[in-house]
Amino acid sequence: MSETKTFEEALTELEAIVRNLESGRVQLEQAVDAYEKGMALKKICEDRLAEAKGRIDKLIIGRQNEITGKEPLDVESC
Repeated sequence: MSETKTFEEALTELEAIVRNLESGRVQLEQAVDAYEKGMALKKICEDRLAEAKGRIDKLIIGRQNEITGKEPLDVESC
């Protein structure tokens, strides 16, 4: 699975997997494979959201290095 997927691409793919699994028309082995792919897509979505949150948190810091909101998220420690 490509880590270069955008949040939107991963989410769209994940939603399609969920719809397919919820349909009940998937064989067991296919369902397990789809679940594994879905978990990888979920991680991509979580990673992209963490990156976006980190960028937003950095914007909260004022021009004079005064914190106007909360400490920026250290994405590297996640």
